[in-house]
Parts: sequence; structure tokens; C-alpha cells
Amino acid sequence: MNKPVTMYASAWCGYCHRARSLFQAKGVEFEELVIDGNPELRNEMINRTGRHTVPQIFIDDLHIGGCDELLELERLKKLDDLLAADTTAA
Repeated sequence: MNKPVTMYASAWCGYCHRARSLFQAKGVEFEELVIDGNPELRNEMINRTGRHTVPQIFIDDLHIGGCDELLELERLKKLDDLLAADTTAA
């Protein structure tokens, strides 16, 4: 089981599509918060991240950034460890 993943996204964004595709290829379930036409959700994203662009991705409560940062974690083979649930917790 993976840590919870949340992604602020837009339906038309190519970077969002790329991030979605990576998560789907890895079998990672994620909550997608589509900000299109939703100024409250967009403001929430900006307040949480300080960024105005999508996607903005959280693994557990850790903000990892956007698609470029996600792909870099995958390239460095660090993404799976970051996604892995802590099974040692009592």
C-alpha cells in the first residue's frame, strides 16, 4: 500500500496528463483535485504550495512539486521509496 497522493491538476494540462500516466503505470492511486473553473480550489493550491501552475503533487503531506520534480524523483529511483507506506510504525 502506498502513502496517499494528492494532485492539483487541470483537465487540459499536458504536464498533468504526464503525471497521471506515471502514477497509473505504477499502479498508484491518487486523489485528483481539478482546479478548472474552481477558484476556491485554485486558491487552496496556491496557499498550500506558493505556486500557480499545475500539477502540484503531494505524497502524504509532503509537497514534491510539479511534473518535472515527479519525473526527476522517478529518474533518480527515489519515487517508489517516497510512495512506500511505513510498515514499521507500531
